[in-house]
Amino acid sequence: MKTAVIEINPDWKAALRAGAKGIRQAAKSGRTQQFTFSYASPELLFSEISPKRWGVLEAMSGAGEMSLRELARRLERDVKSVHRDVHALLETGLLEKTESGKIVCPFDKVRVDFTLAQAA
Repeated sequence: MKTAVIEINPDWKAALRAGAKGIRQAAKSGRTQQFTFSYASPELLFSEISPKRWGVLEAMSGAGEMSLRELARRLERDVKSVHRDVHALLETGLLEKTESGKIVCPFDKVRVDFTLAQAA
């Protein structure tokens, strides 16, 4: 099982190192693979994964390969705007393009993980 974890972590370098270590350990043990997508701030996260893009992820999750036109039809949106959102999600790695040119979400689960806490 492959899980994508989207998090807010100002120390993105440490998050990158921890993510790489986790992937190596999962590959050795055969357990669930977790891929972490870290953003330095809430503003950056929400600019990269807007509500419309979250809708794309929801529609793609578990749906298998899908054409851009089919995705736009399911979302009841125009192809051009869906293309723009898909392109952004392809850039992040949350979606992938198949050899046949279709789009797929390579993750079984997508989890968002962040905590709001009172400043010290």
